[in-house]
Amino acid sequence: MADKPIDTQLAAANDPRIVEGSEGYLIEVDGEIVPNYDLTMTVFGEGDIVTGNVVRIDKDEVLVDIGYKSEGVIPVNELSIRKNVNTSEEVTLGEEIDALVMTKEDADGRLILSKKRARFEKAWKRIEGAFESGEPVTGTVIEVVKGGLILDLGVRGFLPASLVDIRRVQDLQEYVGQELNCRVIEMNRNRNNVVLSRRAVLEEERKEVRQQIIDDLNVGNVVEGTISNIVDFGAFVDLDGIDGLIHISELSWTHINHPSEVLQVNQKVKVKVLDIDRDRQRISLGLKQTQEDPWQKIVAQHQVGDVVEGRVTKIVAFGAFVEIYEGIEGLVHISELANRHVERPDEVVSVSQIVQVKIIEVDSDRRRLSLSIKRVDGDNVKPLRPLTPEPADEAVAEVEEIVEVVETIEEAEEIIEAAEAVEVAAAIVDAEIAAAETVEELVDGIEDAALVETAAAIVEEAAEEFVAEHEPELGLSDDVFPAGGKVAAAAVADEAPVAETVDEATPEA
Repeated sequence: MADKPIDTQLAAANDPRIVEGSEGYLIEVDGEIVPNYDLTMTVFGEGDIVTGNVVRIDKDEVLVDIGYKSEGVIPVNELSIRKNVNTSEEVTLGEEIDALVMTKEDADGRLILSKKRARFEKAWKRIEGAFESGEPVTGTVIEVVKGGLILDLGVRGFLPASLVDIRRVQDLQEYVGQELNCRVIEMNRNRNNVVLSRRAVLEEERKEVRQQIIDDLNVGNVVEGTISNIVDFGAFVDLDGIDGLIHISELSWTHINHPSEVLQVNQKVKVKVLDIDRDRQRISLGLKQTQEDPWQKIVAQHQVGDVVEGRVTKIVAFGAFVEIYEGIEGLVHISELANRHVERPDEVVSVSQIVQVKIIEVDSDRRRLSLSIKRVDGDNVKPLRPLTPEPADEAVAEVEEIVEVVETIEEAEEIIEAAEAVEVAAAIVDAEIAAAETVEELVDGIEDAALVETAAAIVEEAAEEFVAEHEPELGLSDDVFPAGGKVAAAAVADEAPVAETVDEATPEA
């Protein structure tokens, strides 16, 4: 000792000595045995992730015991990536949590920690591993944003709306608070960017289900499903795990312009399996095959020469289509409309009118039906019954207005216009009588016919007076008013002759 410098001797005297058998937890200092506090203190540096227990929860911070000389402080903004964080909802007293060391000693000598950054580091390791392996990650939906959802993965993960489910989701709010399994499809740590797909996970889960469904299906099976989507060329049906397609041509026995005319999304339907492509996992379905084929009714109940009633559904340049049963239409060619030359089909018929037609040809192979109106009543072709005949009071009002006009006419043009108006009124009354289904309606029609007769007589009288006075000069009598004094307008004379008596206006019993 005497050979050593004095400061070295003092340092040696003050050096702690580990007490044998204490495994370093006890030391001897200046002859006294004391605990070795340095051994129990956690050794760490800034940026390290440490583990500790929550010992205090305040509104703006949380204290954590990590085995250091002082508790660590986690400010409220370092607790979570969520907005508007409530400290008591994020941690509980005594809970063991991980935290990242941000500062060992700040200006106030405090140890500053961050729970969210520790999760962030761990999350990125987990996300990178999941991205490389293709394994799904689990996160809680914490926010709905434009175009999708935000999931808490330890980092903010974005789940686009189109990838939330196999089908487009209308209301994303229903997912808030739910835990979702998603696949990482894109990531960039430098930009803290993580893009997710839940649909990829669901499709993978359903892959085995789809295969099982296809294995169990056979062509000709009738199965039940739900309309999952409607497109221009058809409708998709969810068969409890796999979608099948009903092409627009297989939706109805009748022509339709768009699938939405007969179906709507989420509608339950029974469909027939028409074809299965097992390699491509595609199923072709038919809806009309599960319904009665109206064509069979024609074959079973009718033959060429039968007269049936139908409704005009469409007028084209070459004729008119008439529906005689729901789903069965036949063509009345323009040459079969009337026993006279017809320039345009709408001269004879109009859409929605009820007409009588004769079946002149049945083509079962091509499912085509040829009809004729002129072979039923070619000399007096008109609709048997308008779909919505004008009510009697409207016909009466129109005739009374005509009577008032013709009493004051002075010019030939007004006489002609009045004659044409009477013809129109006569046609209305004819339709009214034809549509009568009760005695009361028939009586009303007869009364209207009498009014038409009166109006015709007034027009006739006014015309005769005018002709007597002007015929040598104008010569209108034969051209405007045919022999016999019957009022007629040239454009409709053949189709709607005015009844000259009540008896003529009354249909046979």
